[in-house]
Amino acid sequence: MPQPETKAALRVRNLRKTYKDVVAVDGIDLDILAGECFGLLGPNGAGKTTTIEICEGLTEADSGEVEVLGLHWKSDASALRQKLGIQLQETQLAEKLTVFETLRLFRSFFRQGPGAEDAIRIVQLEEKRDARVGGLSGGQKQRLALACALVGDPDLLFLDEPTTGLDPQARRQLWDLIEEFKAAGRTILLTTHYMEEAERLCGRVAIMDHGKVIAQGTPRELIASIGVEHVVEFSAGDAVPDLAGIGAMAGVRDVRTENGSVLLQVTELHKAVPGLLDELGRQGIPLTELRTHSATLEDVFVHLTGRHLRDE
Repeated sequence: MPQPETKAALRVRNLRKTYKDVVAVDGIDLDILAGECFGLLGPNGAGKTTTIEICEGLTEADSGEVEVLGLHWKSDASALRQKLGIQLQETQLAEKLTVFETLRLFRSFFRQGPGAEDAIRIVQLEEKRDARVGGLSGGQKQRLALACALVGDPDLLFLDEPTTGLDPQARRQLWDLIEEFKAAGRTILLTTHYMEEAERLCGRVAIMDHGKVIAQGTPRELIASIGVEHVVEFSAGDAVPDLAGIGAMAGVRDVRTENGSVLLQVTELHKAVPGLLDELGRQGIPLTELRTHSATLEDVFVHLTGRHLRDE
């Protein structure tokens, strides 16, 4: 018996937006399914924030179609505002209000949802209930912003760069919260330029660059699409290895230099490393450092563009 088709919570077609001489969004298409965490991945300036702001109803597109939960901003704005939770890239909250007062205020904007006390508990800010917003740490402010996005019990949650600027511990605390929302069946659209964040949280991702979607699929599918399983990185001090000889080795798909190191994209690690050691020995090149890692979404982006996600 065929399974029922999962309905799209967000549908975007041929979306375009231009600012003066900059094409911020250049004809993108997206389908985000109900109940999934979907990631928009790309460097700063790729068009992620403009795309998500159009979907949130904060910015008007030049052309294209955006359907959110089966509704449209031009005709259903009031209904949509009750169904969405939004965490902006930078949320400016009144610094003299307490955490509880802030959430009580935001809760008053919605017809339904958890109370302020429940929202505080959800984001684990109980100890800061009566603290003023201005005295919170960066991670605590991000958790508060997330709580503000949740008080209306949204059907679709927009998170724009939710962990940018946080230390590793605060970032992982946010990840744990987002994973709880995923487990509860919420639909989430997340923008990020952290590859590890996208690989951990998102079931599917779209990689954006210069306003276009250049690749789309599950992290596993995208990594498999470049035909590379591992990356080998080595340093040879001041010696200059013959990259042509290294690139001609069996199983090596690409060779490039980066910050004084040489990076190889390889298909079979167990063959590439011994082959590399033999080739460097033949060239008389001393090996000072050797590292390997499995291919990631960062490697997909480099493969597609020749640049890193955070180059810009």
